[in-house]
Amino acid sequence: MNFSLAQLVALRELARHGTMTAVADALGYTPGAVSQQLAALEKSVHMPLFTRVGRRVVLTDAGVVLAEHARRILDAERSAWDALRALDEDIAAPLLLGTFGSTTAALLPPVVAAVSRDHPKLALSSRELDVDDAMAAVQKGQVDIAFGLDYPNSPLPLSPDIDVITLRSERFGLAVSPGSLGIRTASTIDLAAASEWDWILPAPRTRFGQAIRIACRQAGFEPRVTHEVTDTAVSLTLASTGLGCAPVTSMMLDLNRSVPVLRIELEQENTRRIVLIRSSGSADRPTVRAVSETIRAVVDDYPVS
Repeated sequence: MNFSLAQLVALRELARHGTMTAVADALGYTPGAVSQQLAALEKSVHMPLFTRVGRRVVLTDAGVVLAEHARRILDAERSAWDALRALDEDIAAPLLLGTFGSTTAALLPPVVAAVSRDHPKLALSSRELDVDDAMAAVQKGQVDIAFGLDYPNSPLPLSPDIDVITLRSERFGLAVSPGSLGIRTASTIDLAAASEWDWILPAPRTRFGQAIRIACRQAGFEPRVTHEVTDTAVSLTLASTGLGCAPVTSMMLDLNRSVPVLRIELEQENTRRIVLIRSSGSADRPTVRAVSETIRAVVDDYPVS
């Protein structure tokens, strides 16, 4: 049996995506090149690894088994390279961290400062992601680890090749302009009391947008969305001018504390979890372990308000 790491990568991505075109897009190859890699792998193992069902490609039993081993082999290969780089007992490899909005503003600066202090040879860089794409970015190797969000009523999908570590749970309130909606001071309300308000929400296709709409339905109403906005800072600005209420947590408010909004607390416990997303087994990599521990410490020290 003689196969290459490139062939194993192609099989791993086929197990994730299910079409040659999607694998090609994920890896930056042509569909023809992907087909050649997989055909060579089948020839090497002397077994059919997949079969076509319409436009999709379904792994055979042999393909499923080999894809799982491929994932482990590729994780081990990455760990081996990190171990070699760390032979001098200094963590001296690069790591790319995926971030989004509120974590970029609130957590990235102290994480970078702590890593620079404790692991000066570790080259930490970051890439801003759409938070709903964070898991896929880790799976595709576009980033090493990533901040993500999970919601009890719109949870992240489970995946055997991904670890999701909870860092912090935050409770939602509503940001409103002082004096609008008859509210002049911070208070606590039942979510149903906001049934006649205008709302500023992300699109329903987003996990955040789904979670808030589900919470409103559980309270007995469909939110009247007058402004559909994804960017939290923009949502807060719109709320501050009286254009509606916007769901917020303390970390979301930290994007811009100068925006004049009141935070209205809710009797219902609607929450989001800030999570760290990484490949299963990647904690064996010195860089991943070091940055994960640093992130945990920074989040633990983050003020609760």
